[in-house]
Amino acid sequence: MEKALKQQPSSCIKVVLFGPESTGKTTLSKDLAAYFGTDWVPEYAREYLQNKWDQEQKTCEAKDLMPIAIGQMRLENEGALKTDEILFCDTNLLETKVYSEVYYDGYCDPVIDHYAKKHSYDLYFLCDIDVPWEADDLRDKPNDRKKMFSAFEGALNALELPYVILSGSKTERLKNAVNHINQLLIPQI
Repeated sequence: MEKALKQQPSSCIKVVLFGPESTGKTTLSKDLAAYFGTDWVPEYAREYLQNKWDQEQKTCEAKDLMPIAIGQMRLENEGALKTDEILFCDTNLLETKVYSEVYYDGYCDPVIDHYAKKHSYDLYFLCDIDVPWEADDLRDKPNDRKKMFSAFEGALNALELPYVILSGSKTERLKNAVNHINQLLIPQI
């Protein structure tokens, strides 16, 4: 199990789209990958939980978090093998950790917690809640967006991770993100 949560070494720049549900992470991941002509990693939890909902009409349970974490790392590691430039990750294990702690009274599986803190990324884009809420089968906290945003920002600050808050329209977010990524691409002297 632990082996499945290890982040494989990679020479690519890794950027995580991070934050509460319904803040445009998937759209921005796809748009950034298209802009830079590279790959992006989808959110495994969405596929996993949609299948669960379709089959059982059940939402996420604590027992689902380890399979979600393993699936997310499999997708990320596969994506990192495909590129040596930039990889956009539509979530990561730290997102799973934050959701676990919010939904399960501060609890996160110690193995997920360990790897969520251990993995390395070049930049996080924390997506702001200033976009309209879009309901679907899985999203369930439209009235807790400020609380959720604070939990995500708190996790980044607690681990002293590099992040930029992306606010505004889809176009403004993309432009801001591109500017920050271009700074990462400039060779350091």
